[in-house]
Amino acid sequence: MLKLKTLEINNSADVTASIIWLHGLGADGHDFAPVAEMLQLAEVRFILPHAPLRPVTINGGFVMPAWYDLYGLEIGSRQDEAGIRQAQGMIEALVIQEQQRGIATNRILLAGFSQGGAIALHTALRYPQRLAGVLALSTYLPLKTSLAQEASAANRNLPIFMAHGTFDTVISLDVSRGSADLMIKQGYPLSWHEYPMAHSVCEAEITDIREFLCQLLSLE
Repeated sequence: MLKLKTLEINNSADVTASIIWLHGLGADGHDFAPVAEMLQLAEVRFILPHAPLRPVTINGGFVMPAWYDLYGLEIGSRQDEAGIRQAQGMIEALVIQEQQRGIATNRILLAGFSQGGAIALHTALRYPQRLAGVLALSTYLPLKTSLAQEASAANRNLPIFMAHGTFDTVISLDVSRGSADLMIKQGYPLSWHEYPMAHSVCEAEITDIREFLCQLLSLE
């Protein structure tokens, strides 16, 4: 298994929780470093991994950082199951690494934007030990037909913060909302948030994320 290179923010002795935050297609771990800084969570270590380079079909086979190959972003598009599951293994290895550094799994949260959010959702809902929660931003649930069979009993009631822009032309609101509805129907405590933005992150969203994380992790 390929070991991911990562950027880390906050390695103080007072860290009590870890957030593994996955960037979107074509970006890298530096992409969400400013957001991590803006959240001002002194007790949280942010792990920002860099996705491997791979050809991406939807972009004409151009090689770029990607968690898995993409064939389309519409409902019913073909999915790269092998690539998604490979990425899942890489993120699970980062969770284990944080455990080995003294952070209990129920103090580890997975987060991601767009393609990174898809992997965060896919991995967290299948992880065998209890996690803290998931941030799923401007994204969707991949391989959703297999979730009911593969869902982890330990994370059946995992808190999920899911947000999307009403002007998103990359991943449609309907695609994201459809994923949210499926998880809600399967009993997950998912909080849904919409913002007047495109395929991006906005200040109001960051404020809501901070509130969610402080409540979830009992932070000030």
